[in-house]
Amino acid sequence: MLLTITTRHMPATDLGYLLHKHPAKVQDIELSKGKAHIFYPVATEQECTCAMVLDIDPVGLVRANEGPSGNNFALEQYVNDRPYVASSIMSNAISKAFASALNGKCKDKPEMVEMPMPFEVKLSVLPVNGGEQMIQRMFGPLGYTVNATQYTLDDKFPEWGHSRYFTVVLKHTVTLQSLLTHLYILIPVLDNDKHYWVNKEEVEKLLAKGKGWLDKHPERELISRRYLRHQKSLMNDAMSMLMKDDIPEELVEAEMISEPEIPTPKLHDSRLQLVCDELLSTPVRSVLDLGCGEGKLLKLLMAHQQLTHITGMDVSSRTLEVAYRRLKYYQLPDNQRKRLRLILGSLVYRDRRIEGFDAAALVEVIEHLDHERLKALEKTVFEYAKPAKVVVTTPNKEWNITFTEDTSMMRHNDHRFEWTRAEFSTWCEKISTTYGYTYVIKAIGDEAEKVGAPTQMAVFTTINN
Repeated sequence: MLLTITTRHMPATDLGYLLHKHPAKVQDIELSKGKAHIFYPVATEQECTCAMVLDIDPVGLVRANEGPSGNNFALEQYVNDRPYVASSIMSNAISKAFASALNGKCKDKPEMVEMPMPFEVKLSVLPVNGGEQMIQRMFGPLGYTVNATQYTLDDKFPEWGHSRYFTVVLKHTVTLQSLLTHLYILIPVLDNDKHYWVNKEEVEKLLAKGKGWLDKHPERELISRRYLRHQKSLMNDAMSMLMKDDIPEELVEAEMISEPEIPTPKLHDSRLQLVCDELLSTPVRSVLDLGCGEGKLLKLLMAHQQLTHITGMDVSSRTLEVAYRRLKYYQLPDNQRKRLRLILGSLVYRDRRIEGFDAAALVEVIEHLDHERLKALEKTVFEYAKPAKVVVTTPNKEWNITFTEDTSMMRHNDHRFEWTRAEFSTWCEKISTTYGYTYVIKAIGDEAEKVGAPTQMAVFTTINN
């Protein structure tokens, strides 16, 4: 991935002083996930360009405990775009390679720190969740002129449409410190992802790097939400600080004496609990978790002694290793360990190890498969394995309007589709008529007017059951 910063300020070589990087030297900066190479392809009095190329170690990304995207999808640690695009790894490189400039320090020419200069920035491959409109919404209010070129998914198959990748050129007369803080925050915001887990320290980073501009940005709420990876409690903390000057003093005092809010379960946790309850709502003794991930549903199921056989299946061996650790498999008493089995396998091929179970769950799995593989999964589960009960959950596409205006945006980069309620109902009806199941569709999560709940769940039961 490549970032270039160009100025035609006179003398342009002042850029080297501000960045604390000599134009005559090539410098390498060690990163936790690879290296940053910094050099100057142009360095004259009239024009100076500093380039930063990131050389990311894909094996290092896999070995990291958190994994890309927090390991939300089993295969993402192995198949992802992180080594090739400007992402939160680029932000991390900016903070490490240009730390002095980012913090507004210049030892040799301190008077230049506050001097606006004409800059042109080029990001060679920037992933954007929300299209060109989102780039304009982020950089336009800050005064940038934006030129964005979008790439197709595949030139050989133009009908597949555009990808989410852009080459972006930004132009503005601004201080270098402001430029770097804008890039530091907005690159991962546009990507709508981070390569590491987000905690309260990220709120401090957001407020520190956004000082002087974020509180005035018309999209400050969206920026905060994406930067903090949609963690509501962290976003509330950030927004309370950003908006403190907007709130009348009497309302602040009222807030201080108000009753504490009762925390509500996260959607993911409540979804798993509802799936668990649904699986156990009829007498079952053997249960499958297909696409079990790190074993969160399995842990809930293990608490119910009526289940004598509990099997989790996943396509990722590393994820299964995490599940073994989280379930403390090797510390379980013998009688408990005999109830639990973890197996490596794919849902697009018939597997006799998953046949003969009373019930099965597919929690947020089907949307990760393209059309042909989804058809293969249908046969594997509903024709060959054929549990008496199957519980399937998937996102409700209509609900996405509650957090984005971009109708093409999906909740995860790896999703191949997200269905409306009508589309999900059509699929359920096809499964019912093709494989001999009845079904009931239920909503999971708080429902919004006209768009429904965030998650839709179908409970399939064999007709002869």
